Amino acid sequence: MEIFQVLVDFMRTLLTYCYNLTQAIGFPSYGIAIIILTIAIKAVLAPLTAKQVKSMKGMQKLQPKMKEIQKKYKNDPQRAQQEIAKMYKELGVNPLSGCLPLLVQMPFLIAIFYALQGYPYDPAYESFLWLPSLGEADHLYILPVLSALSTFVMSKQTAGDNSGVAAGQQKVMQIFMPLFIGYISLNFPSGLVIYWVVSNVFQMIQQFFIYRNDNKEA
Repeated sequence: MEIFQVLVDFMRTLLTYCYNLTQAIGFPSYGIAIIILTIAIKAVLAPLTAKQVKSMKGMQKLQPKMKEIQKKYKNDPQRAQQEIAKMYKELGVNPLSGCLPLLVQMPFLIAIFYALQGYPYDPAYESFLWLPSLGEADHLYILPVLSALSTFVMSKQTAGDNSGVAAGQQKVMQIFMPLFIGYISLNFPSGLVIYWVVSNVFQMIQQFFIYRNDNKEA
């Protein structure tokens, strides 16, 4: 936990540097500092995110072949698993390759969560746009709506072409997760929700270009 606290403190230091940057240009703003920090973190983690997204899309493309194998060997589950593993090997696909980038990113995401949640804002500059304080929840509920909406759009963007039970579960998650994120955002500090919204927008833009390039190659 001590190592994790070092990462949290590092994130707070980075936010302070970003705030000092806004001061240097003559427009001190913690809100802009959070946006700058978010973009910087997402830019550093962009290669890992791209690898994760491409792995996920690759697995989605293999779904029809996997269903064919499962149907062909429906009475022999062990043989079906062997054939699927063989297909992975032949196509050079690792079903676990999409998990590693996510695991690497998680400590950074959790650290920025705690860093923003307890950040000591200067009262003179803790307001931003319609928000009286970045350390308090959005009293107009605009940010929770944006967090839910951006999460929904991103989940739709990454949705595969599943059918049957998988498709039903996917649709449920596409509705449940945005609602859940929006609900917990009601009580989160506004600075933290700004981080979440900007992070989602950054990833949506990144995924747009990844998918566009994949379609061109296809």
